[in-house]
Amino acid sequence: MLAITVGMADSMMVASAGESAVSAVSLADSIFILLINLFAALGTGGAVICGQQIGRREPDVACRAANQLILFTAVFSTVIMALTYLGKPFILQVVFGRITEEVTANCNIYLLIVTASIPFIALYNAGAAIFRSMGDSKTAMYMSLVMNGINLTGNAILIFGLHMGVAGAAIPTLVSRMTGAVVILKMLTNQNKTVHIPLPFSFRFDFALLKKILGIGIPNGLENSMFQLGKILVLSVVSSFGTASIAANAVSNNIASFQILSGMAMGFAMLTVVSQCAGAGDFEQARYYVKKLMLITYACITVISIATLLALPFLIRLYHLSPEASGYTTRIIWAHSAGVVTIWPLAFTLPNVLRAASDVKYTMVLSILSMWVFRIGFCFLLGVYLGWGVFGVWIAMEIDWLFRGICFSLRYISGKWQKTQ
Repeated sequence: MLAITVGMADSMMVASAGESAVSAVSLADSIFILLINLFAALGTGGAVICGQQIGRREPDVACRAANQLILFTAVFSTVIMALTYLGKPFILQVVFGRITEEVTANCNIYLLIVTASIPFIALYNAGAAIFRSMGDSKTAMYMSLVMNGINLTGNAILIFGLHMGVAGAAIPTLVSRMTGAVVILKMLTNQNKTVHIPLPFSFRFDFALLKKILGIGIPNGLENSMFQLGKILVLSVVSSFGTASIAANAVSNNIASFQILSGMAMGFAMLTVVSQCAGAGDFEQARYYVKKLMLITYACITVISIATLLALPFLIRLYHLSPEASGYTTRIIWAHSAGVVTIWPLAFTLPNVLRAASDVKYTMVLSILSMWVFRIGFCFLLGVYLGWGVFGVWIAMEIDWLFRGICFSLRYISGKWQKTQ
């Protein structure tokens, strides 16, 4: 919730600068969400290996895995940051499609500043994943509180006090991510933790161990990257519908994010619990916890979705949207609510069971196939060809969920995921 609040606060606070500013932050954030998901996938690879080693009662190997995860993440994220700066003109002129000059100028400012935060958010995600592998999610929560505090305070000063617009949203994001990375890495040097960064830190790659991490992280990263690339392509389609549709899509994404929070949280819990069960070879216990966590997920998602719908008129007013954008947002959130309480957990929480048992190739192939065939295909069919606009784009997304949910459920029931370690 705290991680999503950072992005939501940027959008809401920068709304005072107009719809073009909201649209710019939304478009630029789509790039950063892609990268954050890529690094989260690498973190997942490290967390699964650490969790499995804890299950096998080999904490020394888990610590070496943590060292390799931090080292590789630091090098890889620095390269990605450099490539993002080099590719900025392509992103603005090609990826984002036809956008106004004002939105382009605001996007350029936001990209210029926030791109510098890429290595820091990558290292923070890696550190948080290591803590979660031990069953310690409180540390990541406390760090999110600190990062949110920095971001919100900075936004208030720079946007409302100094009237810096998009730059006022970008600078606190950079500072908060730098702080989060430094503090969480410092905490991981505590040698009393079950999984920690060994001192002195090893700057040499252990390719045998790194191969295990990347064996999970790369398929998961490809899956997440293809998913986010597909979303960016969809966003370029949405941008062709006009500023009202871009703003409605941005606000809907922020509101919809809260509806799936419990499912995302239980997904992290699945990775931790099932990876340790898989490491110990106890799949009967794994199935027990999967059933329990899925029931909790459905209950929480339903309660949150109902609360969101009740608060929807108030939430929309906070964004100062035009009547056209408000109408789009209302329809989108009602449709999203119907899908999220029925099929979303099967499509996105359940697959983490497979990943925790190293069954990552199946999830990768299926997710990429579903993304490009169903979400992208129906996006053009419903949104463009049939003229449903931005609402059609969201319906296409739910068709993608349905296919994923069916396939992941069948894979779980078959038990094949138990034989992939």
